[in-house]
Amino acid sequence: MNAPSCDTDVLVVGAGPAGVAAAVMAASLSLRTMVLETGPVGGKLHRIGALGNVPGNWTTGPQLAEALATDLQRLQKAGQCAVEQGRAVKAHGYDDRAELLLDDGRVLTAKTIVVATGVTDLTPSDAEWVTAPSKFSAPPLWRATPLGLTGRTYVLGADRPLGTWLRAHPNVTITLHVLCPPTDRYKAAEVEDDSRVRIVPVSHVTITKPMYGDGWTVDVNGEDGARTVYAATSVLNNLGNKPAALAGLVSDKDGYCPPAQQHGRIRIAGDLRSARYQRIATAQGSGAEAVLAYYYDTTLSGGGRIW
Repeated sequence: MNAPSCDTDVLVVGAGPAGVAAAVMAASLSLRTMVLETGPVGGKLHRIGALGNVPGNWTTGPQLAEALATDLQRLQKAGQCAVEQGRAVKAHGYDDRAELLLDDGRVLTAKTIVVATGVTDLTPSDAEWVTAPSKFSAPPLWRATPLGLTGRTYVLGADRPLGTWLRAHPNVTITLHVLCPPTDRYKAAEVEDDSRVRIVPVSHVTITKPMYGDGWTVDVNGEDGARTVYAATSVLNNLGNKPAALAGLVSDKDGYCPPAQQHGRIRIAGDLRSARYQRIATAQGSGAEAVLAYYYDTTLSGGGRIW
């Protein structure tokens, strides 16, 4: 029986660093390639004010995002890649193809799907260690400007955008009081020597509006059981991310999608792999590797089964 005709050889879901790297690699191997994206190329790169660990002499995330968009435009002009706008909701692998369901009802088919949907922001209501009013909304740290931070500022969580923000504003002297649960301790180690950071170890935090005046009351239960109440002028969100996994993928207890546990026609790249792999450089490498793995699997097997 002949294999069914697919819309493309490689279908890449997401046009961040991992997704674009996958598309570039696939095009270089003369594989029919399609990229599906819901927003601007580069994704979260547009909010990164400083890049300190990415080769290529980039200084900001938007610069790199613009370069990635140029890469896709180049591939499109050469007829090597198609770019579709749409939101994926479910991926499924079969013996002879992989299918991607979109929220508008369309179904795209490919010989392999590279899922690079990354992560989405956590909110205070997502964090078990934070209790806050139902209408409480903490502005994200990455969007905060130094001029807008006055008085005593508390930061919910010690996720890595904290270090990025500090590098982006090297001359700012304001102290950031970082509420750090045990799960964030390994991340906080990257910035704890910065004199502008005060790490506050916590087991639980309750945020309320004071009876009089502006700002917030931050009631902290420390890791040692001690309770301390602080008055905060502002509270910023730096809780981190949660995986933006599609239905149909195999997830671990934290919602991430280990590549080795997926169907053979489903490849996972970028931040979606694990909380500890959330780096731009490793995301790009994983996108390219996902396509190379598919290419060599099919080449060495003569185009037959790839798992």
